[in-house]
Amino acid sequence: MDVLIHVFVGLHIVGIAALLGGFLTQMKAMGQGTARFVPAMLHGALTMLVTGVVLVGLNQAQDYSVDNIKIGVKLAVLVVILGLVYVKRDEERVEKPLFGLVGLLTLVNIFIAVLWT
Repeated sequence: MDVLIHVFVGLHIVGIAALLGGFLTQMKAMGQGTARFVPAMLHGALTMLVTGVVLVGLNQAQDYSVDNIKIGVKLAVLVVILGLVYVKRDEERVEKPLFGLVGLLTLVNIFIAVLWT
């Protein structure tokens, strides 16, 4: 079961990479006011959601301790990210503050995962 957990952790990291990578590729466009949410950002956020839920379930099935408050905060941040990206995914241009917020929330989610012990 530990191998399966590690596989899903890897997939979760791939989702984070897609979301953050999509944001970083649009940074220059954000400076010009032409940034948009690319499909990789939506797919990355969805991958994070699915793999995160699976990871919580697998860890609880193994009787490993799960910090439910931490998971709840991370889920809330991810739902906001996913909602923003999903609603604005077809627009040609996304406002700088909104686009920057998605990048900031992505970094917040990463640092919650790493630093909250």
